[in-house]
Amino acid sequence: MRVRVKICGITCLGDAENAVACGADALGFMFYRSSKRFIELDAAAAICAALPPCVTKVGVFVNASREEVEKTLETCGLELLQFHGEESPEDCAGYRVKTMKAFRVHDTSSLAALKDFNTDAWLVDSYHPGERGGTGHSFQWDVLKTIRPYAKPLFLAGGLKPENIEDAIRSVQPFGVDVSSSVESEPGRKCPLKMRAFIHNALKAFGA
Repeated sequence: MRVRVKICGITCLGDAENAVACGADALGFMFYRSSKRFIELDAAAAICAALPPCVTKVGVFVNASREEVEKTLETCGLELLQFHGEESPEDCAGYRVKTMKAFRVHDTSSLAALKDFNTDAWLVDSYHPGERGGTGHSFQWDVLKTIRPYAKPLFLAGGLKPENIEDAIRSVQPFGVDVSSSVESEPGRKCPLKMRAFIHNALKAFGA
């Protein structure tokens, strides 16, 4: 099975359509107001309504209330909820759609909490003080060898770009990869050429 590619931080319909045309499997929408890629609920709902059914719509939340998550889920028709804050296992449970917990990794000790989260998938991202993803920084992928074989589908994020995505996939062997800043022309605006190069190289890693 080939690696799945998620383009995160979509803020407009044009970028969403370009990402789909380039072969993205999933699109992420940031519902965290402090993010450079924050999108208002109504704007996200309009984009989600225009997407083809084969593309997974992902909502990204940071320490949001259950009421806010449920409202966003219903309004946008989300299919996957990504929790990127200090949510507890209980905070991530009890939703009618699939869930994914993100972990910021800087060493093997950062991976200890994974086993506590019975979400449908895990996402590992780089640790950077004061940032919640989209930093463009990577981490030492070798630390992930300590948790292989993965107990859950694993998404790799953090510093991924067209130039290193093949090596990353071959090294980590993730279920999916998540990219944001390295396929942008500016924060929140995606570059079609960079997205196409990223996805092309990601698929090359598995000979797709």
